[in-house]
Amino acid sequence: MATTQSPIGAKHFPTSCAAPVPRPEDPVKIVPLAVAGVLAAGLTWYVWATQGAKFGVLLLLGLGLGLALFHSRFGFTSAWRQLVAVGNGQGVRAHTVLLGTAATLIALIAGTGSGLFGSKPAPTAGALGLALFVGATLFAIGMQLGGACASGTLFAVGSGQSTIVLTLGGFIAGSALYTWAYPVLSGWPELKGVLLADHVGWFGSWAITVAVLGGIVLVTRVVQRRRTPPPVDVVPTARGFARVFRGSWPMLVGAVVLGVLAAAVFLVSGGIWGITSAFALWGAKVLQVFGLHPETWEFWRLKANATSLAGPIWRDKTSLTDIGIMIGAAVAAAAAGAWKIHSSIPWRTAVAALLGGVLMGVGARMAGGCNIGAYLGGISTGSLHGWLWGVFALGGTWIGLKLRPLFGLANPEPADSVC
Repeated sequence: MATTQSPIGAKHFPTSCAAPVPRPEDPVKIVPLAVAGVLAAGLTWYVWATQGAKFGVLLLLGLGLGLALFHSRFGFTSAWRQLVAVGNGQGVRAHTVLLGTAATLIALIAGTGSGLFGSKPAPTAGALGLALFVGATLFAIGMQLGGACASGTLFAVGSGQSTIVLTLGGFIAGSALYTWAYPVLSGWPELKGVLLADHVGWFGSWAITVAVLGGIVLVTRVVQRRRTPPPVDVVPTARGFARVFRGSWPMLVGAVVLGVLAAAVFLVSGGIWGITSAFALWGAKVLQVFGLHPETWEFWRLKANATSLAGPIWRDKTSLTDIGIMIGAAVAAAAAGAWKIHSSIPWRTAVAALLGGVLMGVGARMAGGCNIGAYLGGISTGSLHGWLWGVFALGGTWIGLKLRPLFGLANPEPADSVC
């Protein structure tokens, strides 16, 4: 979920060079921290008071996700790029820890059939078809151009990375474009989804998932040994207990924390953690503000979608966690002294950010989700579509790497390991 625009504290270090030395701590950004802290507290109180405890807790979980995403700089975009470009599987192996943690907890929750606040956790299988394959490919191309995945976009915006604001704008526009073009982009050939638990039970589903994840760990280690890529180290900016709030976390710690929080969203809401459905909702509401009528479009006439559009965003679980991620990341970045708006953006980078966002918005809706809703959510619940999403996203990553130089964006190179 870390962005591709040189994450704060992330640097390449050759294997033959000395170990990285922690940078001096940056001063706390008092004003951004105060603003983000007041916003977090005030909005949580408002949502809890007006919508109830369930929705207040979802916002709190979003805040926690934002904190964890910022401190761990957990990467989907960068992990796939490193694997495809130079064979570094470190990031993908961290994915297996995240997926395994979430799968374990979700299996336990789903096996009981009961959640908090009256919710009834019920995983569903995503459809298998052409829209999934095309959507996942488009999404992966978009995230390599836009500089972030879905969750990475939110935490980067919260931490002040101005380039990613353009990606978010494109993401919302692309999502709205899909809802307008829904009659053309839906109804493509597909098969009914497959949920492993329906065939082998929750224990069997969990066992198969963990076994496949273990196989991915072995394969990426073999690939990495053969290609000897440059390592990617995160330079800590704090030591001891202060590192929890001020510095970068080890990647595997971030994976476990995010896996626990993803399962908590499932426990509280009854559904998987998602990101991108909210962008379509936000886009439609913005259009309504400007006097347009997306509610007349076929997509928004579907019963569930019409209900979401007619209601406040404070009752939409995905909107709540998305907003929480941005605010939580702002709190974390300001406390770490890393919150900063960059005023100068090269025009080619800006074009790539907007285009990448649009591709991700369209792709996520075609595929029924993004790297969170489809990949993490699908695999952790034992849905076959999550695995297929990941396979086609790898293919899209390869295409995206070929396109990045057109926009002045660099790719990892084996020579990065030379001192």
